[in-house]
Amino acid sequence: MARVKRGVTKHARHKKVLKLAEGYVGRSGTAYRPALERVEKALQYAYRDRRNKKREFRGLWIQRINAAVREHGLTYSRFMAGIKAAGIEMDRKVMAALAFDEPAAFAALVEQAKAKIA
Repeated sequence: MARVKRGVTKHARHKKVLKLAEGYVGRSGTAYRPALERVEKALQYAYRDRRNKKREFRGLWIQRINAAVREHGLTYSRFMAGIKAAGIEMDRKVMAALAFDEPAAFAALVEQAKAKIA
């Protein structure tokens, strides 16, 4: 069986890691080993934070909806109970956008929710 030389493969792998490590401070951007460590950690953070981002945005939407609903004399939980009772299937992202961009349309939603919980 023929002998396998790894020069090309190794160089390509090193090149790929160093490309990802561009802009890192010190040897982390130029030397393979520290670059690999930093890149692996960066990819772990990216994976984790893609999930955290969803969490954080949901929290932001809830805060915006709560602030808008309180202007109409309701709390967030009472409003959501009314929305569910009214059978309105609209996600929090859309409701937050409505509250921010179109207050009149959101006021109509609030009135529907109020009618169902009264």
